[in-house]
Amino acid sequence: MAKEVTNREDNYSLWYNNLVIKADLAENSAVRGCMVIKPYGYAIWEKMQHTLDKMFKDTGHVNAYFPLFIPKSFFSKEAAHVEGFAKECAVVTHYRLRNSSDGKGIEVDPDAKLEEELIVRPTSETIIWNTYKNWIQSYRDLPILCNQWANVVRWEMRTRLFLRTAEFLWQEGHTAHATRGEAVEETMRIIHIYEDFAKNWLGIPVLVGLKTESERFAGALDTYCIEGLMQDGKALQVGTSHFLGQNFARAFDVQFTTKEGKLEYVWATSWGVSTRLMGALIMAHSDNNGLVLPPKIAPVQVVIVPIFKGEEELKAMLEKCGFIKQEIQKRGITVKIDDRDNLRSGFKFAEHELKGIPVRLALGPRDLQNGTIEVARRDTLEKQVLPQTDIADYVEKLLDEIQLNIYQKALKFRDDNSYIVDTYDDFKMQIEKGGFILAHWDGTLETEALIKEETKATIRCIPLEGDMEAGKCMVTGKPSKQRVVFARAY
Repeated sequence: MAKEVTNREDNYSLWYNNLVIKADLAENSAVRGCMVIKPYGYAIWEKMQHTLDKMFKDTGHVNAYFPLFIPKSFFSKEAAHVEGFAKECAVVTHYRLRNSSDGKGIEVDPDAKLEEELIVRPTSETIIWNTYKNWIQSYRDLPILCNQWANVVRWEMRTRLFLRTAEFLWQEGHTAHATRGEAVEETMRIIHIYEDFAKNWLGIPVLVGLKTESERFAGALDTYCIEGLMQDGKALQVGTSHFLGQNFARAFDVQFTTKEGKLEYVWATSWGVSTRLMGALIMAHSDNNGLVLPPKIAPVQVVIVPIFKGEEELKAMLEKCGFIKQEIQKRGITVKIDDRDNLRSGFKFAEHELKGIPVRLALGPRDLQNGTIEVARRDTLEKQVLPQTDIADYVEKLLDEIQLNIYQKALKFRDDNSYIVDTYDDFKMQIEKGGFILAHWDGTLETEALIKEETKATIRCIPLEGDMEAGKCMVTGKPSKQRVVFARAY
């Protein structure tokens, strides 16, 4: 085997970290809490980025870019926002270094202190709304539908590759609207785009819902989320979309003249997903052999491995492999031939399994004589020998089948690990086993905080769909309009 991965059942956390590193997705950097995303990991992120970017543009959004540095005074303009991010902010205080007085190194030049300290972008609402003030005068300037692909810094103390790092990559949309209704519609449009992407590209079934007041984004009136269930029974927030109301427009005095000639504050949204999607992809599908990648998001969808001895056999193999590759590529499928002559085929097979390549084709001397080829699918590890004729059509259909199977497997896992609970005692027992728990809650911050303190479980969302049955809070017995979703989470 090329590289061994820790068993998921023995130590899930170690299995995850092991897999990220051994599959060449990312590694820790010299900067504490930051990571290096390696070429293979970045190729997966690029496919995510390309797909989402098209989805945004198809709904009228455009890309822009705003500064990495934000004046500290901007954060003081929106009280809830600054309170939510204050503990995570990295601050730039000086702009120059000099040789140290002892001549043994360098130090900050005390004469190069900034007049106003700058925050390294944890999110961009403040700098963007300060900019929008110059862009918006009348209703004719609305809506503004901007997105940016960027990096952000949130000074996390406990980090894990892709899931929580001090710096990470993401997209953040920031839109401005003339009416509350338009802004709410935009908020919902985006959360359903994220749902579509998670389900149909990443193969992750997600719950769509509303965050509670204590869990919503700092400065938002409402936060909507998609929540996935990972294979260890913990939840992961995969994406969020925020209805900001007029909070940031008021903070930065962004008003517009209506058709009737009145001055009104603009309505806003913001929304985003990050490289945390990589963590979700790994934890939702992968196994003890390595990554399991949905074909739509895999950088290489098919790998062809020629099995040969000596240069003459290799030459004949490569001719046939090249023809097969060409036929498959005509269907818009990404194909790679692994013709490395310094590695045994068994090592290559294990390496491609580790990297989650959805389909592997193997061609040996006997296959060349018989007109056959071995086909292995990564999701089930099943193999079969098939005729080379029409192999491209077969592979195209197989990739669709694998994409669906990966989703159906994750959906079955979620359904099998979702529980309806009515009493707090049952809740405390069930939460130890993991999974989504649907239970009644009285809607108060006090009860929510008590449950979190005693069980380490949080309300992941108030579901938008499903049974809206009324009931009684499992803790207080007070009335509840519907069940909410609890889980322990990353």
